[in-house]
Amino acid sequence: MDKYNSRKAWLKLIIPLAIAVGISIVSRFPAFIEKYYSGFIYPAIGTTLRFLFGWLPFSIGDLLYLFAILWLIVRFYKTGKAVFKRRVSKESFLNSLRITIAVLLWIFVLFYSLWGLNYSRLGIAHQLKLEPVDYSAGDLKILTASLINKVNASRLELGDSVTYPSNKEMFAIAKQAYNNAEKKFPFLHYKISSVKSSVWGWLGNYLGFLGYYNPFSAEAQVNTTVPRFVIPFTTCHEIGHQLGYGTEDEANFSGYLAAISSADERFHYSAYFDLFSYANRALFSRDSLAAKANYKLLDTLVRKDYQAYRKFILKHENAIEPYINIIYGKYLQSNNQPKGLETYDEVVAWLIAYRKKYGEL
Repeated sequence: MDKYNSRKAWLKLIIPLAIAVGISIVSRFPAFIEKYYSGFIYPAIGTTLRFLFGWLPFSIGDLLYLFAILWLIVRFYKTGKAVFKRRVSKESFLNSLRITIAVLLWIFVLFYSLWGLNYSRLGIAHQLKLEPVDYSAGDLKILTASLINKVNASRLELGDSVTYPSNKEMFAIAKQAYNNAEKKFPFLHYKISSVKSSVWGWLGNYLGFLGYYNPFSAEAQVNTTVPRFVIPFTTCHEIGHQLGYGTEDEANFSGYLAAISSADERFHYSAYFDLFSYANRALFSRDSLAAKANYKLLDTLVRKDYQAYRKFILKHENAIEPYINIIYGKYLQSNNQPKGLETYDEVVAWLIAYRKKYGEL
C-alpha cells in the first residue's frame, strides 16, 4: 500500500473517532441527555427496533453475539497463522490495526447512540423527585421488616404448590404489569414488546447472568433456565432497561414498580423475594446478627425457595465466573456505576427514599 492510500485509509477513522468524541462530550450533561436523548430520541429508537425485531420467534441479539464471537475466533486464527508462518509485514499489520480500530470505534458509536447514553441520564430518581440519601442500619431494619411481611404474605397467597405459566405468557404478564404501572407512573409507558428467552441461558448459569438487554436489537433477553420464581422480576428488570434505565439499580427499581402493579401475585412474590435479598444483604454488612434473625422470620415456604435457589447457584459455581464478574464490574464502573456489581444492591437506597417520601412499598 503506497503512502497516499495509507494516509487515506487512516483518514477513514476520523469520522467514527469524531462521533465517539462528540458522544463522550454530550454524556457529561445529564440534564441534556434526560430531556432530549432519553426523553425523545431513545424512545423512538427503542420502539422502532422492537417493532422490527420483536415479532421474530428467535433472538436477533443472541445471533449477533454469536457472529461476533465467531468473527473474533476467525480473526485470531488468521492472525496467529500469519504470525506463525511469518507472513506479517509492516503494511499488513498496520492495515489489520486500522480495521480493528475502525470496528471498535463503530461499535462504540452504535452502542452509545442506540442506548448507551442512557447511562448518563438523570433517571428515575429525577422523575420521582427522590433525593439519594445515606441510609442507616435502622433504615435497613425498617425496610427489611416491611419486605419480610410482603414476601411472606405473597408466598402464602400462592399456596404450597405454585404453577408458573409458559415463558411467552410470563413475558405478556410483565408487559401488562408495565401498562398497569403507567397509570400511576406515566414515564413507565411501554409499547411494542420484545422480550425473549436467551438461547445462552444455560451458559448464563455459569457466567452469572439472569438476563441482558441488547442495544443493537432492543431485545430484552431473559435466562429462563433458572428457578421459575426468579423469572418474573428479572423480566421486569430487563424491560426497565428497554425503557432507557441504564444503571442496574434503576432497572431494579422500575422493575419493582411494575411487578407490584401486576394483578399476578407471582410477580409480587418474585419482586419482594429479590428485593428482600438485596436489603438483607445490605443489612448483613452492618448488622449480621439482625440479618440472620431476619432470615428466621421468613415463612417456611420462602426459606424453601431460598434453599432451592442457593442450591441452583452452588451447582453452577465455577472458576471462570469470578473473572467474568470482575470484567462486568469494571464495565459498570466505566458507565457511571462506580460501585460496580454492587450497583444492583443500590436499589435499596431508592426503596428507602421512596418509602420515606411516599410512605409505602
